[in-house]
Formats: sequence, structure tokens, C-alpha cells
Amino acid sequence: MTGPVTEPPLPPTPSGDVVVRFDRRNVWRTGWVLAGVVALAALARWVIDDGGSVIFTLIMSMLAAIAMEPAVARLSHRMRRGVATIIVMLGVLVFIIVFLLAFGRLLGEQLATFVKSVPDIVERAVAWANETFGASLTVQSILEQFTGGTAGLARVAGNLAGGLIGVIAAVLGAFFSSITFFFFTFYFSADNPRLRMWVARLVPPKQQEVFGVAWDLAVIKTGGYVSARLVLAAICGGLSSLFMLIIGMDYWLALGIWTGLVAQFVPTIGTYIAIALPVLVGLMGPEPWQGLALLAFALVYQQIENVTIEPRISAEAVDVHPAVSFAAVMFGAALFGVAGAFVAVPVAALMLSLFGIYSRKYDLVPELAALQAAKEHTKEQKKRTHRAKAAADPAGQTTTGDSTGQASTEGV
Repeated sequence: MTGPVTEPPLPPTPSGDVVVRFDRRNVWRTGWVLAGVVALAALARWVIDDGGSVIFTLIMSMLAAIAMEPAVARLSHRMRRGVATIIVMLGVLVFIIVFLLAFGRLLGEQLATFVKSVPDIVERAVAWANETFGASLTVQSILEQFTGGTAGLARVAGNLAGGLIGVIAAVLGAFFSSITFFFFTFYFSADNPRLRMWVARLVPPKQQEVFGVAWDLAVIKTGGYVSARLVLAAICGGLSSLFMLIIGMDYWLALGIWTGLVAQFVPTIGTYIAIALPVLVGLMGPEPWQGLALLAFALVYQQIENVTIEPRISAEAVDVHPAVSFAAVMFGAALFGVAGAFVAVPVAALMLSLFGIYSRKYDLVPELAALQAAKEHTKEQKKRTHRAKAAADPAGQTTTGDSTGQASTEGV
């Protein structure tokens, strides 16, 4: 009877030398781990490529359910949660229907007129560029750069004119996608407590507290972000549309909606992208002063929003540095497209909040502590100055108070 085969003892080595033993079992184990990682990556890519639309619908439904959570939670104290969810969803649907009935025809007419006027706007822009910069551009040369000439235009026209079957298929696809979105939104919202308990059972007991904190932060950050962005988009779009209507600018409703949505849901550079199109339309129109007036309005409104409106609405929602927001959006868009870009900012805020809660912090060295103390002293002086101005000028108390809040928010 023989015992297990053992490796021969290693020869003695001089002090300080490192001996590396080659073990074939480790090679096989490492190979299987790498094969498993590659297989999981291939499976994830296949799921994202073929099921991207379903994943997008699930993400949007989850966001909508989280955004409705404050209203659903309040109503669920007086009625069943499913009924509360239906009431909130019906309220949103009624608002959309009323908006479409009130402005749908006007919006459609403005969009159609704007599309027809695009060639004229392009010709005016080309003429202005030629006169200002001494260029020799033509509309035909610009079109050839983007479409490949007449043949490219023919291909584009052929693709657009897909026929009646293509239109019907697109309409049916949009209808079924909407139905799927509403069903998932309802189930995510109505069964939110049950879903939370089910996921919590999959986490070890020692980690369930961390899971609970992460879930609550996700609701606060994501729901607050979506709700705050929608409110700010409504305010920005409404005021922009009203200003365009007052100065007699064409397409005021369509351009106002564009300004509100893009300015609020595209971080960092969204404001500049949103205002560029209306300003360009105004400058290229029959009354160029309208573009300049709209640009001045946008600059003034942006300052007022940053100081007074946004701190009140989104102070507790998402507090992320603009550079971090922009990087998160780029990274999310590269990984998951539109859905990734949309959820990137609240996810980044959630990760930063968890890091701030559970990361270990150390005392600052004397040099850095002195810099921090100087910064706090400067901020305290600014607060005292604002309070003194508010006391001396009661009419400006609201504005100075909001400015103080904005300074406090930026200093965090």
C-alpha cells in the first residue's frame, strides 16, 4: 500500500532568494478561469446586442417607477399600492393628453413648417459664412459631403420612402413598446416593497444593511434626479417658449420644448447645445435681432436658474461635479447607448454617496488643514456679507438668500 505522491523537497537556498515552483494544476485552473471570463463576456455582449431594446425598456421603466415613488408612497398610506400606482400613471397620461390636445396641432404645424424652411436657413447660413469669412461654399457641396452627391440623396429618399408596410410596422412597434413600458412601470412601482425584500434575501445578513442603504440612496438620487430635471425642463421650456412668443419668433413652441429638454437632460454642455439651435434660427430668420435677444435671455435666465431656481429644486437630489457628470455620461453612452447616458448621472451620484458613507477617512496634515480652514473662513465671510446685504436691503433678501444657498451647495 503506497501513500500519496509528494513533491521532492526543495534544496536549501541562500537567505533572501525566492523559489518559484511550477504547478500544472494552477495552469489548468487559471486557464479555466480565463475561459469562463471570456464566455461570460461573450454572453453579455450577445445579450446586450440582441436584447438591447428590452434592456432599454426595463431601465426606462425602472426610472419611471422610481420617479413616481414619492407620489405613490404618499397615496399608498390611504389605499392599496397598486391603486395608487394606477392613479399616478393615469394622472401623467391625462396631463400628456391635455397637452397634446392644447398644443399638439400647433406643435405639428410648427415642426412641419420648420422642416420645410431648413433649406432656406441653410442657404442663408452659407451666404453669411461666405460674406464673413470669404469662403466659397455652396449648398450642393455641403450636401455632397454628408450624402455623397445625387446618388446619396436618392438612397436617402429611397430609405425614407419605405412604403406603407414600413410605416404600419413602425407604428405597431411603437404601440407595443409603449404597452410594454407601461406594464413594466406598473409592476416595478406596485411591487416595489416585494421586489426589495426578494432581492434582500439574496444578500448575506451582514451585507443587508449596506443593501438597504444602497436601495434607499438609489431611490433618492435617481428619483430626485428625474423629478428635478423634469420640473426644471418644464420651467426652462415654458419660459423660453413664452419669451419667443413675445418677441414674435416663429416655431416658438417646438424650439421651447427642445430648449427645456436638452438643457436639463444633457449635463454640462446641454445648455449651450439647447440654445444654439433657437439662436441660429433667429439669426437666419427675417428678423436677426430675435436671435440676439434670445441669446441675451438665455444668458440671463441661466444665471437666475443657477442662483435661485435649481438650488431649491435639486439641492437634495444629485450633487455631482460637472466634470464627473460629463465623464459618467460619456462612459454610460459608450457602454449602453442612450439608456446608459440617461442613467449615468444618478448612478455616479449613488456610487459617490456610498463611497462617502463607507470609505475610511483620515485627518488632514497640517498644511492641508490650514488650506481647508482658510476656505471655510472665506465661505463664512461670504455668508456674513450676504446676510448684511439682506438686512440692509429687504427687497433683495430672497435673491441673496438663494445666492448663499448656491454658494453652500458648491462648497460641499
